Amino acid sequence: MNNFIFENATKVFLGRGCVKEYLACLTKSHNTILLAYGGGSVKENGIYDEVTSILKRAGKNIVEFSGVMPNPTYAKVLRGAKLSSRQWTEARQILLWKRKIRMERNPKR
Repeated sequence: MNNFIFENATKVFLGRGCVKEYLACLTKSHNTILLAYGGGSVKENGIYDEVTSILKRAGKNIVEFSGVMPNPTYAKVLRGAKLSSRQWTEARQILLWKRKIRMERNPKR
């Protein structure tokens, strides 16, 4: 096995109002946000409305990438990467899955 170093820092936000705090932490230095999400459940359970209203009040530009399935295909990932890198290079991808919100950063090139 090759030698390697692995670091896994984790910050957990729990409780009422945590979505607002979480988004503020994630997006403070970015003006354009790429929202990547699956289908209807994110809109049905209210997370979509909550997240978009918080981002709009913070003056963020929102770019949407919907239809992302669990374990997305390589082609779907490439479409999202192309959308992100084509015009919105500073965008962070905020992935919304049912009642959970996960963040994933674009690697710097």
